[in-house]
Order: sequence, then structure tokens, then C-alpha cells
Amino acid sequence: MNVAVTMFNGGRGAASIARGMLVTPGVDLSLVVNGYDNGHSTGALRRYLPGMLGPSDFRKNLLLHLDPADPAQAALATVLEHRLPAGTTPAGLTEVIEAVAARRGRFAALPEEASALVAAHLRAFARRLAAAPQGFDLADCALGNLVFAGAYLRLGRDFNAAVDACARAFGSPVRLLNVTNGENAFLVALRRDGTLLADEADIVAPRDQRRPQATITDLFLLREPVGGRRRAELEASPPEWARDDLLEDRAEVTPNPRALEAIRNADLIVYGPGTPHSSLLPSYLTPGVADAVARSRAAAKVFVVNTRDDHDSRGLSAPDLVDRTLAYLGDPGNRRRLVTHVLSHQGPDVGAEATPGVPTVPHGVLGRGEWAGARWLTADLEDPGHPGAHHGRRTAEALLAIRHEAALAGAR
Repeated sequence: MNVAVTMFNGGRGAASIARGMLVTPGVDLSLVVNGYDNGHSTGALRRYLPGMLGPSDFRKNLLLHLDPADPAQAALATVLEHRLPAGTTPAGLTEVIEAVAARRGRFAALPEEASALVAAHLRAFARRLAAAPQGFDLADCALGNLVFAGAYLRLGRDFNAAVDACARAFGSPVRLLNVTNGENAFLVALRRDGTLLADEADIVAPRDQRRPQATITDLFLLREPVGGRRRAELEASPPEWARDDLLEDRAEVTPNPRALEAIRNADLIVYGPGTPHSSLLPSYLTPGVADAVARSRAAAKVFVVNTRDDHDSRGLSAPDLVDRTLAYLGDPGNRRRLVTHVLSHQGPDVGAEATPGVPTVPHGVLGRGEWAGARWLTADLEDPGHPGAHHGRRTAEALLAIRHEAALAGAR
């Protein structure tokens, strides 16, 4: 009997765990992702195509199943990750598209059906660029993002339909789901000192978050991006006034019914590791998500602690990160049992309060084996070959073992 696993994740933070699930027989994997990324070329693409969400985290999740040792799969990965060089013109993009369609050069091993689908999506974007060449620079743009943009244009500017089309083109075995119905929204944050982080790229940028006043306290999904004048006005206001103003500008987003279905029908729900204030917590702001988790048949709903701090979470302990997840799910006391287990890495030094670069787990939490009503478990989860990343197979095994034990306990 297959196990349905639904994981909240971003672009890369939980990639190793997702790969570990994919190579585990009997696992059906659904990934729930948000589209609020707007860094670098992704942000430029969103500005060029108003109404479009950010495709980059979805693009990264299409890489999960691709084996670089397989020529056809390696060619698919090349399409997704190829960066257009500086000075690329619309004519230069057309040359790349024709190479994809004809399966030439670096694209020679592309499967025929995939090359046709990808080329069709890229041509749709190229037509848009030919009609409106001003306002978008192709330099350093991921070709895979343009595949998404072309699919978005071809499919009536339906972002979720574009995600489905790209998943088919690249042969993804993952059920890749946007958490919302595709409404455009812009992510901003407030810090305790009143500083406004005006977009997702600003939220994840390197900075010293260890000072209490630098801690992010609020996230908002807005209808429109925050311009320079608006930012200055908000930062000049007391934080509580700025908070009220931002709440008035909230975007109205609705949940993707297929994402809610995947949550309700999961045997195991995983709150994946990653950049919390961009990749994870914003997804929990979606109406209906918390209710779907509460009503899920999942025997275990597991929060996986990062093995390393991200820029936006420095100064927050592992229990702090659990608390933030519960707060954004609207259940700060975990009365609805939205988190049943917490899983953290325990190497030789984890648990020591001063371990640098790792979300700390206080000794009292480890001793009790519990936090906020959730059972706290530890295991050796870090990949020794990639410090700071989870070992995919071991972590997947640990998660499935938690689910199995919880299912047996529930059946008794």
C-alpha cells in the first residue's frame, strides 16, 4: 500500500528530502510551494508580465527526479538551469529556442516530446518579447523561468495551469502544487525595529539577524509592490501603525483546491526545512490550509528543523521556528495538533546552546522530548558530504518511521 506524503517546501531547502522520498518505493509525493519569489531575473520577469507569480521555486522542484548520469535527463536539467549570457538579444533567444526544437548542441539528448513542448512554451514568450522588447533584460535569466512564462502566456495567464504544463514537459513524478489559486501577491515583512523588508529578495538577503530588534515579526501578502515613497512613509511610522496600514493592503488569495486535497488525503504531512520567512511561513497564510491540516487523515504532521540557520532566521532557536509555524497556521498553542512531531538533527554537538550556525535546541526540550504538545525526536540527519543539508535517504526513512509508528499507535 502506497504512502501519500505531502510536504510544504520551497526551492532547495527540502530538495534532498524530496529526492529521498522519490527513491523510496511506495511513496506518492506532493509538494506544496508558494510563488512569491521575486529575486533577480524572477523579479524582472514578474514586473515584465504583471499578474504572474514567481516560477523559480517551481522550476527548481522540476530538477528533483533528473539524473545527471542519464543524457536525456541531464539535457532536461540543462534547459531548466541554463543561464542566458549578458548581451543576449531577442534574436539570440530565438537561436536558443531553435536549438531546443532541433535538439542541437547542449540540447541534443532532449526527448523529442519534451523538446517540442518546451520550444512551444519558449516561442510564446519570444513572441511577447518581440511585441514589447522594452522592459526586460535577458541577461542571466534562467531559461527554465522563460519556459514557465511562455506556458503562462499560452494558457491564458493561468499560473497553476503553467505549473502543470511544465511538470508534464519535464516528466516530473512529483505532484507539484501552488498553494494558492494563482492570485498575484507580493511578500513583505516588518522587523521589530520597524524596518520594512519590501520584497522577498530583501527578506532572504544576508544581514545580522542576531540582534533582537532585527528579528522579523510580521509577514504580509500585498496587492501591489511597495514603492520607494510608500516604504519611506511606512518606516517613518510607529511599527504598530505600519502594521495596520499593511493589513489594509492585504491581497485576497484563495487556496488551490488540489493543494487542500493533497493535505487532507496525506498519510504524512511534512513541514519541510528551508528559508522560513519566504519559502514556508507565507504558504501557511493561505486561507484553508490550517483547516485542511487539522482535518487531514495524516497520522503524523512533522516539522523538520533546519540543519543550518538561514539569513532570515538567525537568532531564532528551533522551538522558536516551531512556534512561528504554529502562529502562522493560526494555532499558537497547537490545540488543533497541527504539528504532532518535531524532527531535528543530532550530531555530536547539537543541543549545545552555543553551536554556531545551527538553530539551537535547548537541553530542556531534548530532555522532555516535547515542545508545544508535539513529540520532539532527534536523529543523525546531516549529509556529511554536504554540510548544512539533510541526508535525503536517512531523513526520508526517519519521517516514514515516525508516520508508521504513529499509524500503529492510532490503530491500537
